[in-house]
Amino acid sequence: MQPMIPRTAAVLTALALTAAGCGGGGDDEASEGLLVWIMEGTNPDATAYFDAVGERYEEETGTPVEVQFVPWADAHDRFTKGMAGGTLPDVAELGTTFTPEFAELGALADLTGQAGDTSAYNEALVEAGTYDGSLYGMPWYAGVRSVLYRTDVFEEHGLEVPENWDELRETAVAISEAEEDMVAFPVPGDAAYSVMPFVWGAGGGIAERSGDRWEGLLTSEESREGLTYYTDLALEDGVSSTGAATWKETDVQDNFVDGNVAMAISGSWTPRAISEADPELGENLGAFPIPGPDGGYSPSFLGGSHLGVFEGADTEAAWSYIELLTGDEFARRWTEESTYFPGKQAQIEALADSEDPLVRPFAEQILEAGRAAPVSPKWGEVEGAQVLPGMTQSVLNGDATVEEATETANTEIEDTLNQD
Repeated sequence: MQPMIPRTAAVLTALALTAAGCGGGGDDEASEGLLVWIMEGTNPDATAYFDAVGERYEEETGTPVEVQFVPWADAHDRFTKGMAGGTLPDVAELGTTFTPEFAELGALADLTGQAGDTSAYNEALVEAGTYDGSLYGMPWYAGVRSVLYRTDVFEEHGLEVPENWDELRETAVAISEAEEDMVAFPVPGDAAYSVMPFVWGAGGGIAERSGDRWEGLLTSEESREGLTYYTDLALEDGVSSTGAATWKETDVQDNFVDGNVAMAISGSWTPRAISEADPELGENLGAFPIPGPDGGYSPSFLGGSHLGVFEGADTEAAWSYIELLTGDEFARRWTEESTYFPGKQAQIEALADSEDPLVRPFAEQILEAGRAAPVSPKWGEVEGAQVLPGMTQSVLNGDATVEEATETANTEIEDTLNQD
């Protein structure tokens, strides 16, 4: 192993001040070690977890590790300030939309050589971590959305898990007619990842690279078919509610906890959150992958995090740390503590064989129908501009037809992804 690059106390002080929104510096003595930034809140036992990883790493390499926790809300700002000030860590957790952006800026080290054959990792996570043919984000953990439902409601009304879109609609309508005080299947307007499965499931898409340009796909017949099905659940079938047109995913979860929702597109991390809020309700939860129009599965956005190495770090030393985090022992522990899925296919496949009915369906969704968003450095701007929620809400509110809404969204996406 090459010797670690010394990091001065002045740099560490500047990092701490940057996180607080300040700048700073000093002339303290230099120290050596691996500096790691991890996003805050994913794992409630994160301190104990990273203490254990750090102890193992130091035992194996003789190098100490310092882990700094960064709130997700402040992360992008902190990274960009670090790039400007030369105060970046060696290793960092990166949201999947951060990776191509920072790779384009030249801030991330190319990990292709270290990773070698990536077939052991989930394909969608590898795709999201690849920019211009090189790997810059190593898959770490993943979250996906499937359908969460009330088993007690299904049992009371003799309902079966739907296996295609017609059955999903029929099941939602049956619940809506039987449970007047319950939203059978909310159609949240402010939740991009809830509409994506229906656009993709119908055979449509969002955007794809064609030569040197990005082409929007939302105006295709298939994409419009998927958006029509999704919004018609509310507008024609009445299985949602007027208020849900403004709901975010957190609003769906809150209403589920309050007993107002029978089934909904929900994240794989949601069952634990609901069970902690209402243990009795938690005993009446089930899940199933999002069905396809004629059976099979509709693709669902596979989010999560990469591990990246910043330019200037000792790549060999940083890679050794990444191997510990993604190895079976610590990946299993992370999954148990955080409820997020690991990045390796074999690790996910083991969970797909789980007897836990709130684990297996989400694992199946990841393995069979997990999909990345368009891998562009500008995709974060599309998300920030709320293009997909704006499209969905304009239809739900009656401000635009599906054709008009998709035309507007398509133009916005192309303009953003193709800007210099």
